[in-house]
Amino acid sequence: MARKTFFSFHYSPDCWRAWNVRNSWEIKGTKEGVGFFDNSVFEASKKEGDDALKRFLREGLANTSVTCVLAGSETSARRWVRYEIARSVIKGNGLLTVDIHGVKNSKGFVATKGTDPLALMGLYRTVNGIYLAEAKGGKWVKYGDYTRAIPENDLWFTAPATDTVVPFSRHCSRYDFANQDGRNKLGGWIEVAAKQAGR
Repeated sequence: MARKTFFSFHYSPDCWRAWNVRNSWEIKGTKEGVGFFDNSVFEASKKEGDDALKRFLREGLANTSVTCVLAGSETSARRWVRYEIARSVIKGNGLLTVDIHGVKNSKGFVATKGTDPLALMGLYRTVNGIYLAEAKGGKWVKYGDYTRAIPENDLWFTAPATDTVVPFSRHCSRYDFANQDGRNKLGGWIEVAAKQAGR
């Protein structure tokens, strides 16, 4: 079954790689990928302010069931990738990371492998509820772009039991597009993530 999938990535360094990954999937006949934005549209929303950009990204996630984080060298620290991950968790999307550093860019170069973005975001429990956290400066802090509690029943994975942050990578798979035959397997990876989330 084809899944409507939001692709999250760091635009400037990885757009060429991300387009190649998505196009390889569409060649297989799925044509269910969304979340690829023209940079001018993204920049225009950014100029309108953070609230406009957040709304733009939430609208991009609408009607999707899976979020595929295409991870390059610098993706894990990107604020708006983190926001897309946070909103995906709130929405109940399946999640996975696909490393794309090994895909050649427009000049024919590969990059160095980056940190899994899903390892630098997670959830923790307080007496007031379950909250998002992100890693900054080598420690966990409360996530600043969404500060409300997340209802436990909205989570497709086991909620944290304590105030120790549980990263999303503990529940989600990570793959390497270049080294694990992503051209032929990406659809299957996405399907696994969808089923894990009950989507």
